[in-house]
Amino acid sequence: MDSGNGLLAAAAAVHRMRPDADLVLSSDPGSMPWGPRTPEDVIARALAVAGAAAAHRPDALIVACNTASVHALAAIRAELEPGIPVIGTVPAVKPAALGGGPVAIWATPATTGSPYQRGLIRDFADGVRVTEVACPGLADAVEHADSEAIDAAVAAAAALTPDDVRTVVLGCTHYELVAERIRAAVQPRLRPSDGPLALHGSADAVAAQALRRIGSAPAPGAEPSGTLTVLLGGREEALLPSALAYPEGRSLPAVGAARP
Repeated sequence: MDSGNGLLAAAAAVHRMRPDADLVLSSDPGSMPWGPRTPEDVIARALAVAGAAAAHRPDALIVACNTASVHALAAIRAELEPGIPVIGTVPAVKPAALGGGPVAIWATPATTGSPYQRGLIRDFADGVRVTEVACPGLADAVEHADSEAIDAAVAAAAALTPDDVRTVVLGCTHYELVAERIRAAVQPRLRPSDGPLALHGSADAVAAQALRRIGSAPAPGAEPSGTLTVLLGGREEALLPSALAYPEGRSLPAVGAARP
């Protein structure tokens, strides 16, 4: 579940690891973006989207949204567990900090500066210089596959990123869909001696954790027999054309063909 297309990265990761898994993608793109909303509003919307997914009785629910995980994970778990294991998405601060920094965390305005994110920095990046970079408009631009708006939002965030940053945490799942565009914007700011920019998303780790929670080992060579159910605002639909603008969307089972 996610507000919108940000769930594609985690869904594609699950599909790579278990091509035979049936996937239910639940989102509410009409309510995008969630980043500027109040925590109470995010909780209410996240519970509705999670409830729509839970009605399909999944083996596990991935909250593939950093903003929802920051504000609504406890409420979703209280509602669904222990019947349905709920896996949240945590910005990859810990693995990013292992490189020693400096590190930038790109995230939505709601996540940037939140006690949750500050706690991750305190717990896993002690002694590492970390810059929190709010990226207003980027998730919304990615949601609509608006190339011009994506480039503008990425450029604005890159301008706020210190020149010596060698590692960027993608603290919103939408950002993972445009990771290479982020790399192209930040890499030229580094010195040649700094080497390639390191980008840290969460999709692979979250997918692997979901499989562990249900006792299912990855089987990437399995027959790609899984089905795809797409819920938009609780209604069964097809993948939106904007989802198919990204390789992650196109990699999912063909059941989710775009609406005309």
